[in-house]
Amino acid sequence: MKKLRRKGAWRNLALLVVAVCLAVQGMAWLGWLEGPENIYYDLWYQMVGRKYQPERVVIVALDDETLRAHPGEPLVCWTPHFARVLEVLRRAGAAVIGLDYIFSVSIESWLKKLDLPQNHKALNYDAPFRKELASRQVVMAGSLVSEENQKSKIILPLQDYFCCLPGGANDVGLLNFYTDADGVVRRYVPALKDSDGLVLLTFAKLLALRAERQDPALELRRLINDPALSDWSADDLSPRRRAAFPVIGFVGPPNTFPRLSFQRFLSPAAESDPKIQNLRGKVVILAYEPGGLQDIHYTPFSQGWWLWPGSDMSGPELHANIIETLLTGRFPRPVAGHLGFLYLLAITAGGSVLFYRLPSWPGLAALGSICLLAALAAFWLFERYWLLPTAAVQLGAILSFTGILGIRLAGEEQERARIRKIFGRYVADEVVEKLLASGKLPDLGGEVVRVTVLFSDIRNFTTISEKLDPRQTVEMLNSYLGGAVETILREGGTLDKFIGDAVMAVFGSPEPDPDHARRAIRAALGLAQKAEEFRGWMSARFGDHELPEFEIGVGLHTGEAIVGNIGSPKRLEFTAIGDTVNAASRLESLTKELGWTIVASQSTVQAAPGVVTGREEIRAVKGRKEILKVFEVLDLE
Repeated sequence: MKKLRRKGAWRNLALLVVAVCLAVQGMAWLGWLEGPENIYYDLWYQMVGRKYQPERVVIVALDDETLRAHPGEPLVCWTPHFARVLEVLRRAGAAVIGLDYIFSVSIESWLKKLDLPQNHKALNYDAPFRKELASRQVVMAGSLVSEENQKSKIILPLQDYFCCLPGGANDVGLLNFYTDADGVVRRYVPALKDSDGLVLLTFAKLLALRAERQDPALELRRLINDPALSDWSADDLSPRRRAAFPVIGFVGPPNTFPRLSFQRFLSPAAESDPKIQNLRGKVVILAYEPGGLQDIHYTPFSQGWWLWPGSDMSGPELHANIIETLLTGRFPRPVAGHLGFLYLLAITAGGSVLFYRLPSWPGLAALGSICLLAALAAFWLFERYWLLPTAAVQLGAILSFTGILGIRLAGEEQERARIRKIFGRYVADEVVEKLLASGKLPDLGGEVVRVTVLFSDIRNFTTISEKLDPRQTVEMLNSYLGGAVETILREGGTLDKFIGDAVMAVFGSPEPDPDHARRAIRAALGLAQKAEEFRGWMSARFGDHELPEFEIGVGLHTGEAIVGNIGSPKRLEFTAIGDTVNAASRLESLTKELGWTIVASQSTVQAAPGVVTGREEIRAVKGRKEILKVFEVLDLE
């Protein structure tokens, strides 16, 4: 390829750099680069692993060990156990205790329905638990749920327990997490509100405030008046809304936070346990975490990579990461917008000059080096809690390289125009473009490839066309064939030609596809479904013409065919010919005789695993000496 002319080259380079930077920045503002940036963000976390030992949060897990120690004891009756654990934690000096557990029923309230005597001790079963809830050290859990009328509602704890909280709603945190568009939790939302206007802090945010001895009511009032965080919604995934919520500074992969078993606190000597004594000043999350726990979420550690198998994170540990982030201030901070743009501009400009001075292949190697260095720089800063754009910078380098390449290739466009002029007189425009893309000259003999050929036509078309006028016939054909063509193209087939009411399609050419037989069968089933749906259209449009019921027949055969530009130098047609094509056409005709909608040869059925077949027969087809074993195709597994 010829080098750029020096005259005006620097001006063209400058225009290219500016155009690329503006385009990349625009895509970033629109959120189009968020997916690739998130891939790098998640990869950085997996490469770093545990960043430090958690300092402020501990999880107390109601685990399998605890459940085994209390066989046959229903969880609804566990409030005395919860009270004991809360008491031990309070005496150990825990800063605040979060109950990451939804109490769905109160056993005490249920017992009151049994008309027991007023002085019966069972009627005061929850008293120890209510006493701990009133200690001002416990935060209970609520949730924001969607109702059938598309409205959201905040669900508070049971009234029996809620009324014991000194701060009322200010002692309740919402368990909901904010997820990105790909379902991964990377950010946290400080508060949420329902359709009735009730606003509550989220669970982790409330625990962090309580640990710092701050007033939740004041913080909630500040958030409500913050225009950047108003109208919170866990379902609003717009880039503007996501940018308002800070990212979580994950301490490490799942199981990074220390866990103590719930059962440990039920021991008579629990208060003298050294590990329990070490909980002084810590935020403790009391959570239900048996082995079959379903409260798991996608995080940056969920995606598996070559060296790092992915692992999901439990809800309590997600809360712990958010609390640790809030209390330590260790979270990745995006670089300022203008610095990010200047970084993009510098890389794009430097790369463009380099690509201009180097030949194409060395330039491609330089592009790979720039992309690698950009990733290494971003990872180095990530370890220091800074987020530097990676995908945006790499895209800028790629676009600048592509732009330089495009300018160099402009000289070849005249040659391409000459080829279009020569072959455009006798080849369809689509075929010309394929020839230009492949770089091959047309071969009048074509090439032999293994394909699956599909023929389909409308049954009783002659009878239908006799009862409709020409305009109505064309209307019917266009309506049906439009949907039929979409079905074939959707499955990767090449529409070869229309033969009256019949359609011929080839699967596996011009682009080879090892799954061509299965795709052809899927297209045939789609055509049958289209025909069934089209009956309703026919009935509504021509119900008064006494037409026969609309049906089609589809024939499929797999084998070798000659595919290419077939014809003479004055007129070429990109098509398939040969025995495979003839056999597929004969099988389509056989559908009328057999009464089957889809008839496929044995070669097609064998080439497409998972085909559900019905009846089968051995038939000789017209114009072919070899008999064929044919199958009725019903479905695909």
